[in-house]
Amino acid sequence: MEVIGFVALATGLIIGLGALGACIGIGIMGSKFLESAARQPELMNELQTKMFLLAGLIDAAFIIGTGIALWFATANPFLAQLASLAK
Repeated sequence: MEVIGFVALATGLIIGLGALGACIGIGIMGSKFLESAARQPELMNELQTKMFLLAGLIDAAFIIGTGIALWFATANPFLAQLASLAK
Protein backbone atom coordinates (compact mmCIF):
# COMPACT_ATOMS: atom_id res chain seq x y z
CA MET A 1 0.00 0.00 0.00
CA GLU A 2 1.81 3.05 -1.27
CA VAL A 3 -0.84 5.37 0.14
CA ILE A 4 0.08 4.49 3.73
CA GLY A 5 3.73 5.27 3.02
CA PHE A 6 2.88 8.58 1.39
CA VAL A 7 0.60 9.52 4.28
CA ALA A 8 3.40 8.72 6.75
CA LEU A 9 5.78 10.88 4.72
CA ALA A 10 3.27 13.74 4.53
CA THR A 11 2.58 13.50 8.26
CA GLY A 12 6.28 13.74 9.02
CA LEU A 13 6.69 16.71 6.72
CA ILE A 14 3.70 18.55 8.19
CA ILE A 15 4.87 18.08 11.77
CA GLY A 16 8.57 18.62 11.04
CA LEU A 17 8.24 21.72 8.90
CA GLY A 18 5.58 23.14 11.20
CA ALA A 19 7.86 22.71 14.20
CA LEU A 20 10.80 24.21 12.31
CA GLY A 21 8.76 27.23 11.26
CA ALA A 22 7.35 27.77 14.74
CA CYS A 23 10.79 27.53 16.34
CA ILE A 24 12.37 29.93 13.87
CA GLY A 25 9.45 32.36 14.20
CA ILE A 26 9.53 32.39 17.98
CA GLY A 27 13.32 32.73 17.96
CA ILE A 28 13.25 35.74 15.64
CA MET A 29 10.39 37.29 17.60
CA GLY A 30 12.22 36.80 20.90
CA SER A 31 15.39 38.38 19.57
CA LYS A 32 13.48 41.36 18.20
CA PHE A 33 11.68 41.72 21.54
CA LEU A 34 14.98 41.82 23.43
CA GLU A 35 16.40 44.30 20.92
CA SER A 36 13.41 46.62 21.16
CA ALA A 37 13.26 46.32 24.97
CA ALA A 38 16.92 47.32 25.16
CA ARG A 39 16.28 50.36 22.97
CA GLN A 40 13.10 51.52 24.74
CA PRO A 41 12.80 49.97 28.20
CA GLU A 42 9.67 52.00 28.99
CA LEU A 43 7.71 49.99 26.39
CA MET A 44 8.80 46.61 27.75
CA ASN A 45 5.47 45.68 29.42
CA GLU A 46 3.42 46.51 26.32
CA LEU A 47 5.85 44.68 24.04
CA GLN A 48 5.92 41.65 26.33
CA THR A 49 2.13 41.35 26.21
CA LYS A 50 2.16 41.47 22.41
CA MET A 51 5.04 38.99 22.24
CA PHE A 52 3.23 36.41 24.36
CA LEU A 53 0.06 36.85 22.32
CA LEU A 54 1.97 36.24 19.09
CA ALA A 55 3.83 33.28 20.61
CA GLY A 56 0.47 31.71 21.44
CA LEU A 57 -0.76 32.24 17.88
CA ILE A 58 2.40 30.76 16.39
CA ASP A 59 2.13 27.72 18.66
CA ALA A 60 -1.57 27.39 17.87
CA ALA A 61 -0.82 27.20 14.14
CA PHE A 62 1.74 24.45 14.77
CA ILE A 63 -0.63 22.50 17.03
CA ILE A 64 -3.43 22.71 14.44
CA GLY A 65 -1.04 21.34 11.80
CA THR A 66 -0.02 18.54 14.15
CA GLY A 67 -3.66 17.70 14.79
CA ILE A 68 -4.43 17.53 11.09
CA ALA A 69 -1.36 15.36 10.46
CA LEU A 70 -2.30 12.97 13.24
CA TRP A 71 -5.86 12.83 11.95
CA PHE A 72 -4.57 11.74 8.55
CA ALA A 73 -2.28 9.19 10.20
CA THR A 74 -4.98 7.56 12.33
CA ALA A 75 -8.26 8.00 10.44
CA ASN A 76 -7.00 8.14 6.88
CA PRO A 77 -9.83 9.14 4.50
CA PHE A 78 -7.77 8.02 1.50
CA LEU A 79 -7.91 4.37 2.55
CA ALA A 80 -11.72 4.38 2.34
CA GLN A 81 -11.49 5.71 -1.21
CA LEU A 82 -9.03 2.96 -2.12
CA ALA A 83 -11.30 0.29 -0.64
CA SER A 84 -14.24 1.55 -2.71
CA LEU A 85 -12.11 1.57 -5.88
CA ALA A 86 -10.93 -1.99 -5.24
CA LYS A 87 -14.49 -3.37 -5.30
